Amino acid sequence: MATESAGIDLPAAVTLLGAAVVAVPIFRRAGLGSVLGYLAAGLAMGPFGFAVVQDPEAMLHVAELGVVLFLFIIGLEMEPRRLWSLRSEIFGLGLAQVLVCMALLSWVGVALGYPLAASLVSGAGFVLTSTAIVMQMLSERADIAKPKGQRMVSILLLEDLAIVPLLALVAFLAPRGAEEVTGADRIWSIGVGLGAIALLILAGRYFLNPMFKLLAAFGGREVMTAGALLVVLGSAVLLDAGGLSAAMGAFLAGVLLSESTFRHQLEADIEPFRGLLLGLFFLAVGMSLDLQVVIEEWPLILISVAAYITLKSLGIYGVARAFRASHAEALERTVLMAQGGEFAFVLYGAALAVGLIDSRGSAMLTAIIIISMILTPLFIALHDRFARTAGVDDGAGAEGPSDLHNAVLIIGFGRFGQIVSQVMLSRGWSVSIIDTDTEMITVAGYMGMKVYFGDGARLDILHAAGAKDARAILICIDKPDAATRIAEICKAEYPLVPVLARAFDRGHALALIRAGVDYQIRETFESALAFGGRALDDLGESPEIVEQVLDEVRVRDANRLAAQIAGDLTSGRDLLLSNLPEDQREAARAKRPPNLEDSLWSRERQS
Repeated sequence: MATESAGIDLPAAVTLLGAAVVAVPIFRRAGLGSVLGYLAAGLAMGPFGFAVVQDPEAMLHVAELGVVLFLFIIGLEMEPRRLWSLRSEIFGLGLAQVLVCMALLSWVGVALGYPLAASLVSGAGFVLTSTAIVMQMLSERADIAKPKGQRMVSILLLEDLAIVPLLALVAFLAPRGAEEVTGADRIWSIGVGLGAIALLILAGRYFLNPMFKLLAAFGGREVMTAGALLVVLGSAVLLDAGGLSAAMGAFLAGVLLSESTFRHQLEADIEPFRGLLLGLFFLAVGMSLDLQVVIEEWPLILISVAAYITLKSLGIYGVARAFRASHAEALERTVLMAQGGEFAFVLYGAALAVGLIDSRGSAMLTAIIIISMILTPLFIALHDRFARTAGVDDGAGAEGPSDLHNAVLIIGFGRFGQIVSQVMLSRGWSVSIIDTDTEMITVAGYMGMKVYFGDGARLDILHAAGAKDARAILICIDKPDAATRIAEICKAEYPLVPVLARAFDRGHALALIRAGVDYQIRETFESALAFGGRALDDLGESPEIVEQVLDEVRVRDANRLAAQIAGDLTSGRDLLLSNLPEDQREAARAKRPPNLEDSLWSRERQS
């Protein structure tokens, strides 16, 4: 077969995807979360299940890209000013939890009779919570933007950063049989790592925005997607070559681009790859569970799982209470973060490479981590059921609205959008603005305004820009067809969010009304009325008469528009002529070809 000659096992891929498609909805329906569904599907399809996939390790290496992309998305949400505002949580709360849990967990291996060095590395691996699981759970529970969610994100960030000194600790604890590492080698490694970080920061500051501006101006959508993947994977490769974590490289790239005008576009382009590869990562983790080792060493593994989870839970809860978290928040954080994480596989792999642990010990530790990851959704389901039964208040009602999304989403920052944004900002409303004109985005930067690159006609861009949580969506672009399409998408996907739109002319106004917008206005209507009112004023009309005339024109225009919407062409024709003085109406009607207005209304109705 062609697929076999190409080295692609298409039936196995179809079977694996089918297992995930079946398992994930079932587990989510049962309230156990999608993570456990992926793990269960992977276990069933792996070497110790139906053996559909014989080499899960090869798949795991590819699937780790899901974690890399996931951390890039997290980095996009972590603007430098937000990281600075979380510094006390990251380097206070996060560091305290890591140190306390490491001190507690290191003694598990010693109590079971293992050497101190191996016990320290084993415990340190379990300290590293699964970023993917916790962030997935926080996302499903809509808690990421809440203060309690932000505190957990801060801890996760510190733990992700901790992988670097922990890998250095593995090299330092390497036994004599391993390659000798001199002080000069360590200094060189540190210098290379810092150099890689500095190079990434310079590239992010001076190269990435101009590159995306060029791609947006002269490339297509697929080129923008390729550019986004290039940035993520290139950053991961750079820091990996510098001896650091590839995931850290992707995270730093996300942070550097978090204030870029292309932030929403990048998030929308990366999101499909992130979701697919992250699901594949959990499938591969499930397939990697060595059931033979679990069967042979099950008493020791169960004791270790219980001991690690218990001691880590005590450490997390104690640190949370010490930092003045409520009992409900501390308990929820404990349940969410009591498992080991995916970075433990990296740490244990490094320990195995230098001879700090043997292959059987590595398999046992991997099984312990995977079992703890599998148990996490079960613990969360039990916690949620107990919390509802006991009436525990998780503080959700007391926490403020998300600051990850802004109050008003403005689409288009031309002449019209600029004035609208001034009105919003003058009353203290925060705004999120997207546009596809790179020159206008640059000009907006000179004006002190932050405008993001993004096509409002794409649902993924609207979602990334916060349309779902917006208080209102204002469509201010000057392209009638695109504006109508955006209005249709917004009203279909976000029916509870008010949509206000700028209309190009009367025909476009009718199209927007049929699309369901809550308010529309023709871009020249009010300015023309103001112009005409000023002309009457200069001609000597009194202010009262001017205002009366303008109100009459507005009423006639509204009635005419209503007649057009109802399809009453005769009423529409009469209302059109009613704008003229009475003595001119008959003459105008006689001069006008009888089918001219019908063709006008027909064209507007078709538009």
